[in-house]
Amino acid sequence: MTDELRARLLVNGSANTDTDHVPVVKLFNPTGAATWLLTELDADGDTLFGLCDLGFGLPELGSVSLAELEAVKGPLGLGVERDLYFKPRFPLSVYSDAARLAGHITEDERLLRQAAAALEIPTPELPPDAAERPR
Repeated sequence: MTDELRARLLVNGSANTDTDHVPVVKLFNPTGAATWLLTELDADGDTLFGLCDLGFGLPELGSVSLAELEAVKGPLGLGVERDLYFKPRFPLSVYSDAARLAGHITEDERLLRQAAAALEIPTPELPPDAAERPR
């Protein structure tokens, strides 16, 4: 967890409103199915909030301990990793609804757009697909 990500999570966690934050970080178990989309960090510096998917087909909003995530050691001694390529484009509620439909956290564009439409949340414009770009 970088200092910048930690600071953004803390700012979101200190908000006194029920803001539907865009995820700040995506963590995953490289040797398993667990994934976390996290939006907030409490002032205690340990309690994270976000969409948690342990790979059992029931992703849910909830809290998780940063210390516990850092302590996870899977096969080959691999720990939980940060997805360096994750680019959040929707608020957490959209990812949550799409995960409910898929049974797991997903970045499937169709499901995310469907969830956004159901929640009446505007969808961000997509960059043109590589096949559609002029040459």
